[in-house]
Amino acid sequence: MKNAAYRELRLSYMGKKGLITARLNEFKEVFEKGDDRKIFEELVFCIFTANASAKMALKSVEAVRGIIMDGSKREMSKRLRHAHRFPNARSNYVVLTREYLRREFDFKLRDLIFSFEDPLERRDFFASKDIMGLGYKESSHFLRNIGFRGYAILDKHILQSLYEFGVLDSPKAPITRNRYLETESKFKEFGNLLGIQPDELDLLLWSEKTGEILK
Repeated sequence: MKNAAYRELRLSYMGKKGLITARLNEFKEVFEKGDDRKIFEELVFCIFTANASAKMALKSVEAVRGIIMDGSKREMSKRLRHAHRFPNARSNYVVLTREYLRREFDFKLRDLIFSFEDPLERRDFFASKDIMGLGYKESSHFLRNIGFRGYAILDKHILQSLYEFGVLDSPKAPITRNRYLETESKFKEFGNLLGIQPDELDLLLWSEKTGEILK
């Protein structure tokens, strides 16, 4: 039963591989172009995805794009009112994070990200209390969306899939750093078993649940 399910997933991967590769190449271009504003926009997208959907986050980014670099909490909240389920909290997170990055790093996000040689330290920074609204899942999502490989985005779709394939004993989300790393390790082992890179496996499993290959 398990082997048959694995074969079906591999067949699905072969059919979607072209689309998955194209999407990952799009992510890589964001960082390679060196636009700090665009990198911040991806960070804001991931702030918006927490406890929401990717589609809601995309709609929310569109709503605030014109004021993302200088809008106040009040202005952002007003624009998010019909786009996001938590307009006040998310606008607060965006502004506080933006001003922290401006104050401490002169908003040179590309230089900041390059300063981390250790991939785990890079993610730890974005999951820290200074970057509002991001945990380990959202930090992994952000780094993947700007082209950094090897992070597992353990959202409900991925966790449910891992549970159904027998990789996890429960689809419950990991709430500590250690538990996240343990689950991520199991995710990567599953990918190795299938012969699929972690970033490709993430998009594959997500598309199997949603029917889409989004960001």
